[in-house]
Amino acid sequence: MVIASMKLQGESTRAIARVLSRPPSTISRELRRNSCSQAGYTSETAMARHAMRRRAAKPARKLDPAGVTWSAVLTLLSWKWSPQQIAATLRRVFPQQPERHVSHETIYTAIYAHPRGELRRQLISLLRQGRSTRMPRSRGEDRRGQIPDMVSIHVRPPEVDDRVMPGHWEGDLIKGAGNKSAVAVLVERSSRLVLLARMPDATAASALTAFSAKLQSIAEPMRQTLTYDQGKEMTRHAELTAATGVRVYFCDPHSPWQRPTCENTNGLLRQYLPKGTDLSVYTQDELDAIADSLNTRPRATHRGGAGILNTAMSGNSAL
Repeated sequence: MVIASMKLQGESTRAIARVLSRPPSTISRELRRNSCSQAGYTSETAMARHAMRRRAAKPARKLDPAGVTWSAVLTLLSWKWSPQQIAATLRRVFPQQPERHVSHETIYTAIYAHPRGELRRQLISLLRQGRSTRMPRSRGEDRRGQIPDMVSIHVRPPEVDDRVMPGHWEGDLIKGAGNKSAVAVLVERSSRLVLLARMPDATAASALTAFSAKLQSIAEPMRQTLTYDQGKEMTRHAELTAATGVRVYFCDPHSPWQRPTCENTNGLLRQYLPKGTDLSVYTQDELDAIADSLNTRPRATHRGGAGILNTAMSGNSAL
């Protein structure tokens, strides 16, 4: 407004610069950029042109709600894909189209940036944890008993760490509401193949039956080792080894990183088997279907997914 007023009074550029304590070149540039041929320099015209330049300077949103990429992201989220899986697949399927590349953090930001309401709740429910905020995991008190004749993970054969030869498994239980129901989980370390077994409860007897049945259902060369935590449901590990030929190794206490594949898989499975629900309602056929769904999803260590993504890109969003 000062510039417009002094310019109207016929003041020079240097005089305006002295009043505003700015270099004359700054005032000259402002006059050149924001003056119009008919009315000259006015504060209204200057502000309008400034706002127009600011809008033009902002890059286009990659996840515009009206764009095809956002539609594809919503569709894949509804298929229980994680933002990491979606971001990696977009880069792999469209290597020459960077406008379709988004990071997983961009997807998270687009979801959490929505104003509070039903749409935001729907979007958050599609995330693996389904939480409105990201919360660190806390450690509880170790209430597990001692397992007889445990063999430590530190004497496990070194080829298990290489993930080259198949047949080495990680195992765990997913617990239901009140720890009254459970599902046995087996994950093969090299292929990430997931097997699920129904359990009537979380006792050692049920774990022995469930794990034995699943391990015996696969070829003997694929039954080499099983890495487990120190849960008391594995107290009958010697019987498991006798029945299946699988050698069982136990992790250190409070060391989930020693079973990283199984820990990650448990997080994936919670999309299908939510915490706080009764897991006994699932039949073995339903658990096998869940395992098949998980085994056909893309992983960062695997290739593929182009056909599925192209279907999602051409389809309508689930929301």
